[in-house]
Amino acid sequence: MRSIFVARLIVFIKDNWLQILLIFLSIYDLRIDIRILIDFFTFSSLFYTFFEHPLAITILITSYSQIRIPKKTRY
Repeated sequence: MRSIFVARLIVFIKDNWLQILLIFLSIYDLRIDIRILIDFFTFSSLFYTFFEHPLAITILITSYSQIRIPKKTRY
């Protein structure tokens, strides 16, 4: 059972490695702003995050629709 999960995980990572990398890099770019938003949420810090990091926000919003989920196959 565990080997099936590992095999599916490997297939998922092979199919979506670029999207996963972009998600990690955009979260890394937003790490300080996310910490500020968690500690002291204000609308001005939220607007600052959106206007100063539009590429990272766009990647995070659109990444869900770009990830390919493999069809169920027998292993």
